[in-house]
Amino acid sequence: MSKNYRIIISGGGTGGHIFPALSIADAIKSKYPDAEILFVGAENRMEMQRVPEAGYPIVGLPVMGFDRSNPLRNIKVLWKLFVSRLKARKVIKDFAPQVAVGVGGYASGPTLNIAAKMDIPTLIQEQNSYAGVTNKLLAKKAKMICVAYEGMERFFPHEKLKITGNPVRTALLDRGSREECAKAMNLDPAKKCILLIGGSLGARTMNESMMHSLDTIKANPDIQFVWQTGKYYYKEITERVEKAGKPANLTITDFVSDMTSALGVADLVISRAGAGSISEFALLGKAVILVPSPNVAEDHQTKNAMALVEKGAAILIRDSEAQEKLVATAIETVYAEETLASLSSNISKMAKPKAAEEIAEEVILLAEAYAEKETRRKNENLK
Repeated sequence: MSKNYRIIISGGGTGGHIFPALSIADAIKSKYPDAEILFVGAENRMEMQRVPEAGYPIVGLPVMGFDRSNPLRNIKVLWKLFVSRLKARKVIKDFAPQVAVGVGGYASGPTLNIAAKMDIPTLIQEQNSYAGVTNKLLAKKAKMICVAYEGMERFFPHEKLKITGNPVRTALLDRGSREECAKAMNLDPAKKCILLIGGSLGARTMNESMMHSLDTIKANPDIQFVWQTGKYYYKEITERVEKAGKPANLTITDFVSDMTSALGVADLVISRAGAGSISEFALLGKAVILVPSPNVAEDHQTKNAMALVEKGAAILIRDSEAQEKLVATAIETVYAEETLASLSSNISKMAKPKAAEEIAEEVILLAEAYAEKETRRKNENLK
């Protein structure tokens, strides 16, 4: 079907916002190849690289986050917000979108706010189980709010809500057998595997938990550990591990470039509780231990994790308890076949593999309604 839809997708800052945004764009383009999609991100954030790499144009706004620790710095933040709103208005006027989609991140605030003021329909994709301040404000004028968790009526008008789940990298499903994944990772397919991922930059608490447990890791040679330290910590961690005596069953890397194979061979995953990661674990049916980051707005990662724990779909270890409990709990869990099976089964029930397609359809419905409204308006003006 050939239709010249024009759509703005705004947000970014982290992979948790960028991957869903790109998944939505890809879902729209797969069904409507002639659709024009323009991304609006924040200058000097990772979307300015990732989006063009995926084949989409992007415009950057100078917007930045508020600094709670240094209120004087917020004078500059407010000025940049003002400039961003002016730039967003010009972008929207020039591109003339029929709908604007917000996926979270600094740029989505001014972009969707201005779009709504210009009578462009807006759609919010809220990834977390606890809505952030910006999305709660944007929701007042949004036409549709796509969410991943139940009970979001406590944040948003129920008549605007649709549970779609979070769009994920479905390429993760295109993996080979366990043997093939193990070979790609230089691991033994016959041995249990625990994968620890702290994000691209890493997570200090999770890294220190592994350092604290090197003797325990060494004492369990039948388990393979893959430890992603993050690029920021890699040099320091490798030096400390070598000095302490690196266990033969431990693989250390700064970044897992082949996440498809890593997740394919992992019997148990240890991770922060970002919404995007959780959605991918659900899609793959991965048993997971979640260590929520305490350094996020409204402690939303703990709330994300609890939404799974309440359904027996994950184990939660608090950041403050990780050093003492994390590795021991992981080893105990990976040996407990019934527990692994139960965790896998329960998290699989929460998967929404068609999330991107469902959100894309909602975006197109809003675009069509707007186009019809504009056609009627133009026809009335000609009378």
